[in-house]
Amino acid sequence: MVHRPPAGSIPDRPGSYQFRDRDGRVIYVGKAKSLRSRLSSYFQSPAGLPPRTAQMVASAETVEWIEVANEVEALMLEYSLIKEHKPRFNIRLRDDKSYPFLAVTLSEEWPRAMVRRGAKDKGTRYYGPYAHAYAIRETLDLLLRTFPIRTCSEHKFRHHERLGRPCLLFHIEKCVGPCVGEVTPDDYRDLVDDLCQFLDGDTGPIVKRLEFDMRDAADTLEFERAARDRDRLVSLRKAIERQQMVTEKAEDLDCIGIAEDELEAAVQVFFVRRGRVVGRKGFVVDKVEDVTPAQLMDQIVLQIYADPPQGIPTLICVCEEPEDREVLEVWLSSERSAKVEVRVPQRGDKRLLLETVTRNAKEEFQRHRMRRASDHNARAKALASLQDALDLPEAPLRIECFDMSHIQGTDYVGSMVVLEDGMPRRDQYRRFKVREVEGNDDFAAMEECVRRRFAAYLDERDRAADDGRRKRFAYPPQLLLVDGGRGQLSRAVKVLEELGLSEEIPVAALAKQFEEVYLPYRDQPVRIPRSSEALYLLQQVRDEAHRFAITYHRQLRGKRMTRSVLDEVPGLGPVRRKRLVEHFGSQKALRAAPLEALLELSWLPDGVARAVYEGLHAPPASTTRRMATPVPGRGEVTFDALLGRARASGVGVEPSDEGVAEGTAG
Repeated sequence: MVHRPPAGSIPDRPGSYQFRDRDGRVIYVGKAKSLRSRLSSYFQSPAGLPPRTAQMVASAETVEWIEVANEVEALMLEYSLIKEHKPRFNIRLRDDKSYPFLAVTLSEEWPRAMVRRGAKDKGTRYYGPYAHAYAIRETLDLLLRTFPIRTCSEHKFRHHERLGRPCLLFHIEKCVGPCVGEVTPDDYRDLVDDLCQFLDGDTGPIVKRLEFDMRDAADTLEFERAARDRDRLVSLRKAIERQQMVTEKAEDLDCIGIAEDELEAAVQVFFVRRGRVVGRKGFVVDKVEDVTPAQLMDQIVLQIYADPPQGIPTLICVCEEPEDREVLEVWLSSERSAKVEVRVPQRGDKRLLLETVTRNAKEEFQRHRMRRASDHNARAKALASLQDALDLPEAPLRIECFDMSHIQGTDYVGSMVVLEDGMPRRDQYRRFKVREVEGNDDFAAMEECVRRRFAAYLDERDRAADDGRRKRFAYPPQLLLVDGGRGQLSRAVKVLEELGLSEEIPVAALAKQFEEVYLPYRDQPVRIPRSSEALYLLQQVRDEAHRFAITYHRQLRGKRMTRSVLDEVPGLGPVRRKRLVEHFGSQKALRAAPLEALLELSWLPDGVARAVYEGLHAPPASTTRRMATPVPGRGEVTFDALLGRARASGVGVEPSDEGVAEGTAG
């Protein structure tokens, strides 16, 4: 349990404070107007603290703090530390799904529209997020009839540019054909700007212009053009109907609704631009600390607008006024460079919209609670059952599992996956290239990976005592699981004993054949019932380690098999290599090019140009393959020689991959 700092040592100023556990891990981050007053509230009788706060204080060993100039800086410092350390006792927003966006790549020479998920790129404008990807695709399909910008990949665009022939979308009038020069850059940019204006919610001018063009075409008896404008207008109006007006005025605002219980909360955010809902997003909040609704809203607003999906509007409607509303408004206004208001609407269309958003949050929370009821109970039961089955000193809240993958000793790799509280922690997965093992030796490879992991743990633990920082391997597991049998287990035990960690870290091995669990210094394996949640948890982490190892193995193998001679040319990096191939059109054309053509390229140094030419025209290396072991009585015989003898004797021999399978050896 953390001890109270000496009297008078805590400053009476704004700042952020961090509680750390016995391993030096940050388990809670907070902020305060007065560090002295806030921290003093933690050092009282545990009976007077809320249950989760009391648990946090009991788990902590030390407390630290950082002074700042004002409350806004304390707010931002708190967010930065939570994002960096992911403390287990802090509120965390978890996306209940990966939401899709409609993206327009404005930074490209010929911008394109596409559906995107995940991290955002600079120079790309995002609209959304939307609840369903099919809704974006249907809307985009309607909009392409009016704004026919390209949707193809860069590779396909360059392919048709070289062919000089457009794709099908050009012929059905859903693309203006920039790949074949059917549109000027200025006209194309106007199309892109019109699409962005429409997606921003400013639909009136575009509709009026199309109506004018349609009537003008009809008046001049250009009926085919008038019909096309009419069809575009119909498609545009269908897209507008999908975005219903929710406010009386064309204004920008966001609306946040919450539904909660003692453990979690569901959050729904509607993004309204020019009076229309242009996107929505949902979160699930782990209430791992005791907070009031006002404090919860503080954290939600902070985490949403630290990286706002649709920018920061002038008005944020919330169902509960944040505790530090004025501080949040100052911070949001500085981020937007204009005044931002956070308030609870009391009447009118904004109140109706807030009720709709809150109703969506309640419905989503009901669905999440039904899933959670089984998930939480199953995980808790599995961890308790595993502790009993393996006779562990405590429930294995952190499990690490190792697995190996290779094909006949080539591209040998290992994987380490992590489960915390029965859930995967993918940000802490690690993968290893096996460096010291020659040939097919799964036991030695397992020993190398385990040794590297825990040697790094000891090194980082010692360094953390000096600089107070934790690194990649700084936290020990409550259970180390290796995929395999007694051989893999014995190597893992050997490593832990040599490093002095055998008393600190329990270890077990899970064999595939009969799903038996082997423990150190026991003759008989532990047979966990097939219906047990504990066995299911072990299988889950073992299968995840297997998948992670195979994925890495495939990446390395694919990279090795697809390497080009250009990869070996000194001075020819990825940018120059790509530019070189694009200049000549293909690697085949590059190979056929004379040295003079390479030397004429102003952006390619002469030395690199000569190295490229020599690399492309060097005689191929010998491909004679040798057997791994000599044939008795004949010495070492090449595989090609045996293949020639077999063909000479009339035996049909064809290359085959049969019998070569990926996965873990042993």
